[in-house]
Amino acid sequence: MTPGRILPLFAACLLAACGPSGPVGNAAVPPPAKGVEIERYLGRWFELGRYENGFERGCEAVTADYSLRRDGLVTVVNTCRAGGIDGKARVAVGRARVVAGSGNAKFKVSFFGPFLGDYWVLDHAPDYAWSIVGEGSGRYLWILTRTATPSGPVRRRIESRVRSLGYDVSMVRWTRH
Repeated sequence: MTPGRILPLFAACLLAACGPSGPVGNAAVPPPAKGVEIERYLGRWFELGRYENGFERGCEAVTADYSLRRDGLVTVVNTCRAGGIDGKARVAVGRARVVAGSGNAKFKVSFFGPFLGDYWVLDHAPDYAWSIVGEGSGRYLWILTRTATPSGPVRRRIESRVRSLGYDVSMVRWTRH
């Protein structure tokens, strides 16, 4: 299977919760802390850290780009560099829809066919400088920022918030950019 086919498949597995991928880092994932203004959430995010998972193994310089479609869905473009920050780009394109009644903080995302997975914006900075993303099983976590390398105080604040949401920060795999 070519890398171009592997990325969408792994993204589908993640978001469809297609079986255990790793240890549970949060046995009691809380609901999202606040609503999300979709227009402010759009744009480029840099992955500061994540719980390691099979579909991102070996990925560095990970980004996620979100844009609004005419039909109201959100286009999701995930990109990573295989093997290092200068590695070959692997790209997965999907679509997301807001879960009704979630304050725009929960999405159903699909990268592959009819498979849908959960994407919960558990918390975000008031200015949308960072975001903490998970889903109900506690096996997945992404820490996203608007800059590839946030300042030390900002990073510590985010780590503290991740901990306060019940996540085991020692399990975070920090992404190089």
